[in-house]
Formats: sequence, C-alpha cells, structure tokens
Amino acid sequence: MQALLDHEARGAAYRIELLIVDRPCEAEQRARKCGRAVYRVDFGARTTPTGDRGGSRRRGGAATGDAGAGDMPGATVLALLQKHSARAILLAGFLRLLPASVCRDFEGRILNIHPALLPSFGGKGMYGGRVHEAVLRSGASLSGPTIHFVNERYDEGRILAQWPVPVLPGDTAASLGARVLEVEHVLYPAAAEALAKGLEAGRVPRFSWPGEGFAASGSGLRESIGRAFGGVGGQA
Repeated sequence: MQALLDHEARGAAYRIELLIVDRPCEAEQRARKCGRAVYRVDFGARTTPTGDRGGSRRRGGAATGDAGAGDMPGATVLALLQKHSARAILLAGFLRLLPASVCRDFEGRILNIHPALLPSFGGKGMYGGRVHEAVLRSGASLSGPTIHFVNERYDEGRILAQWPVPVLPGDTAASLGARVLEVEHVLYPAAAEALAKGLEAGRVPRFSWPGEGFAASGSGLRESIGRAFGGVGGQA
C-alpha cells in the first residue's frame, strides 16, 4: 500500500479514498497518517469507522483492501465504497475471494497483484513465500509480478501487466521475493495510474509487454515500466 500512497503523493491520477481491513495492521496506521478513512469490517457485517476524515472525491478515487478482509459481506463493502465515491478497488495482500456482488458491481475496475507470472503458481493458498518456493522447486528461469483484473475465482481474472524477473543461481525464496517486490513497487502504482486514466477516458488501460531487453531492477526499471504503460509509470 505504501508504494501506492507514495506514487499518489507525486501527483497521480488516482487518490486512495479509504482502506478496508478486518483487523489491526500496519497499513491502517499508514492510511491514517495520510488522513484517509479506515474501516474494520468483521465477518458478522459490523462496521466500525476509524479515522474517517472524508477526503477528496475527485474522479479516479480508489479503495484498497488488505490481507484478511476477504469474507466481508458484499453489501457492507459496497455501501462503504459508495459512501466515498470510489470508482476502483486495489487489492493489496488480499487472501480471500471478494464477495460476488462486489466483483459484479466493480467488474473491470478491481486490480490485484500476484508475486508470480500467472497463470502459473496461482490459486487458493498461493501467496507470499509459498509462491517463490514453488517457483524455485519448478526450476523456472523467470518469475515476476502479475497485475490482473479480479473476478470471482482466485487469480483467474484477465491479466493487465506482467514484468519478468530472472531466477538467479543460488536464489532462495527470500532473495527472489525481494527482487520481485522491488518490481511490484513500481508496476502496481503504474497499473493503478493507467486504470484511473482509463476510467477517466472511458477505455481499458493498455500495456506493452516487455521484450528480451527488459530492465529487471535498478535505475532503468521505472523508465522501462513507464514506456510499457505508454509513459504513465515514468512519472513516478
């Protein structure tokens, strides 16, 4: 979530309006620090607003959902999104399926990030270190994050963007995960920016797949991802 907030602070086309969680987490404090509304939604549909300061409702507003909030009732979530005029949802560490009603009402406007090149190494229970361990066990030479639209099934939504990260000799789940995370922190904000601009223009965001000369890390990463999104990410 921090990468999304940092990109927003540089003048992004989107604004994170609210954060929805079901338990205390670090993201809560980060959102409050930026003056954003934070809601804890339990499995019984009781909603407790914490730190709700309203905020701008300009077009391109987005909500973020963090790990553990997957079984929250759809009606409650939709009411919160409507209250803050959210036009899109950005999932961050969300480990459960979104309620079907949310998927339907926000079809084509929900993004998730996965730490592997889908459709490989996805599905229920595949998250965090488990994904990187599976990549290493498979002998794959490439990994990398995937940004995809969300539907009612785990990791099966249409892919918006991917960025390859080489698997190096001697890699561990931790070392591979750290390099993938570096790319995530650039790719996800660029995808969110593209989605916000696409919603504003009434079109689907476009992404040009990287070729063999991709920049996996370092100073060229942001520029390369920016070109892939037609210049969007290069502003970050």
